[in-house]
Amino acid sequence: MSIDSSSSSNEPVLDYPLPLPSALEPPAEWAKLRAGCPIAHVRLPSGDSAVLLTRYQDVRQVLADPRFTRQLGKEGAARISEEPGGVFESQEAASLTEGHERWRRLLAKSFTAKRVSAMQPRIEAMADQLIDEMVQQGAPADLMAALAFPLPVWVICELLGIPSIDRDKLAHWSNAMLNLSQFTRQEMEAAQAEFSAYMSMHIAAKRAAPGEDLLSELVAAVDEGHPLTELELMMIGQGILVAGHETTSNTIAKMMGMLLGDRERWELLVADPSLVRTTVEEALRFDANAGFGLPRFITEELEVAGQTLPPGTTVICSMAAANRDEQAFERADTMDLRRSPNAHLTFGAGPYSCVGQALARTELQTVLNALLRRLPTLALAVPASDLARREGLLIGGLERVPVRW
Repeated sequence: MSIDSSSSSNEPVLDYPLPLPSALEPPAEWAKLRAGCPIAHVRLPSGDSAVLLTRYQDVRQVLADPRFTRQLGKEGAARISEEPGGVFESQEAASLTEGHERWRRLLAKSFTAKRVSAMQPRIEAMADQLIDEMVQQGAPADLMAALAFPLPVWVICELLGIPSIDRDKLAHWSNAMLNLSQFTRQEMEAAQAEFSAYMSMHIAAKRAAPGEDLLSELVAAVDEGHPLTELELMMIGQGILVAGHETTSNTIAKMMGMLLGDRERWELLVADPSLVRTTVEEALRFDANAGFGLPRFITEELEVAGQTLPPGTTVICSMAAANRDEQAFERADTMDLRRSPNAHLTFGAGPYSCVGQALARTELQTVLNALLRRLPTLALAVPASDLARREGLLIGGLERVPVRW
């Protein structure tokens, strides 16, 4: 689970994840590691050892190389958290990993640019409705609760073809799947059982009465003999529901924290809304609170950054640290709303990049346009340094984003 002694340095073992000085600022260690320790030894919350990559080229290489596998349930792979069974390590996750290419091809057909583009007016109407409700309730408001969380939930439920879900239940199930230190194993198992029963019910309903939606398409593919098991179908449905709202909800909140935390950024956008597209890309790149990163496991000897990693090594790819690499981005520690091109690694790299990125980009751009149009005087109701970071989960986020207008 670590580099052999011949390639090991005298660098201390760091506890990972690295602490952030505030919810929107990067750890000081990132720059030091990129400069002098591109393969750093880290200790995970489980106590197991892994190596951390922070340079752009190294992270990009690993994410695009299928030999760095997702098989975190294999013997010898580092456990991420003290309580096993999270999103990376469960038996269900192992099943999806083995059938990755099969289900990925299915989803790629469903998340086409054409389909996502057709949803944009509906997403805009949802955003306007939520902003109406927030304004009606008056300032100050929590932008996370009022807009950032519910909008992606509504969007992904509509895409899947399931009724608007109980938000508190979904948040609980989702957080349990993304657990790092917040839940016990018993709590995780109970949440997974509830979530599985919920998804099985909807799969049965789609089988009985299919509609024009993604879940119906996946059910039909299985029933037509596509090599996808019932367990994989259920896990894909759960994965889309969780990934389809969790990352986007958190990114909306963090993006608004970044933009409102520096008044010049927000005023630049109000003056020139044509910068929305490049602003969204820069918010994705500049996000210092992106969460755990992507773990990979190797079963053969491989080379990264001029060092040989032995079989049995668990590698953590920090896309957020790589996105701040001065060798890849000019003025990497500056949020430049006009930055273009912007080849950030937030959605991964190569053929294994996130299949839902077109939908996420559309939601982020639509929300930002709506807020600029409806609430140009929007401002944080607390200092940016007081924004509280979500703790104990694999994904980074903010607890609340208090705003006024």
